[in-house]
Amino acid sequence: MLDLFTALALVLVIEGALYALFPETMKRAMAFALSQPMETLRTGGAIAAVIGVAAVWLLRKLGA
Repeated sequence: MLDLFTALALVLVIEGALYALFPETMKRAMAFALSQPMETLRTGGAIAAVIGVAAVWLLRKLGA
């Protein structure tokens, strides 16, 4: 459970840093996302989730 909270905290750090350092770019990225079809967002999200799970699995396997 500690790993989950650590991961969530790191997401906040990364997102916060992106918005603080590149606010205009983040606004453009949000506008672009809003202009995309829902299916494109779902597909991109699913692909990102699979890559993330694979990365966590690989990192855990290499660390063991």
